[in-house]
Amino acid sequence: MARGRSLTRLYVPDEIPAHGLFDAPRDQAHHVAHVLRLAAGDAVTVFDGRGHEYAGVIERIAKSAVTLRVGDPERVNRESPLAITLAQGISSGERMDFTVQKAVELGAASIQPLATERSVVKLGGERAVKRVEHWRGIAIAACEQSGRNCVPEVHPVASLTAWLAQVPRAALRLTLSPGATATLRELPRPDGAIVLLVGPEGGLSPREQDDARAAGFSPLRLGPRVLRTETAALAALAAMQATWGDF
Repeated sequence: MARGRSLTRLYVPDEIPAHGLFDAPRDQAHHVAHVLRLAAGDAVTVFDGRGHEYAGVIERIAKSAVTLRVGDPERVNRESPLAITLAQGISSGERMDFTVQKAVELGAASIQPLATERSVVKLGGERAVKRVEHWRGIAIAACEQSGRNCVPEVHPVASLTAWLAQVPRAALRLTLSPGATATLRELPRPDGAIVLLVGPEGGLSPREQDDARAAGFSPLRLGPRVLRTETAALAALAAMQATWGDF
């Protein structure tokens, strides 16, 4: 199928038949027909979340169904060379949504929501499951917007204590702290994975900071100003990309 890549990108996690017709999943079909208001003949780019994208075209649109025709899969890598896990203390409302969205745009490989002592939002049970599904939807939309073909994992909510006990020891472990003296430019470029721990509104408690240091996390300072939690995480990710990554 000789068509260029469209800026309209659709995530399709199911099997995508090369050089074939298939119906878009219900949510994507609704988005195409009722939000984007595309029509038959419009070009789209379809990606599977595992590194492949397909040039496609809308074959037909019915009331609640959209049929797509795609060409051959192409492996297009827009992933950061840095394998960064953002471990974020859960912040309230739109702040956490914003953090997830922008962390995906900035190349985070995975996101770990953490329940901490100072988290304003307390999640558990079915509420936690639904909130993680919501964040996963935000991550998918951020991939559609930013051109990423691999969808970062948003892990289930974990307590900080339980999570610290299973952080990979081989990873470079960093935590943001206004009282730290070390800065990013003083650190050598890491060879492996990076885990960035960021507290919620109010930061990590003194006990949590001690627990993080005991688990091998090095305190890191982002300049002389105190940043809000959503600003701090994203500023650190951007600084890492500029210092070690692909900015």
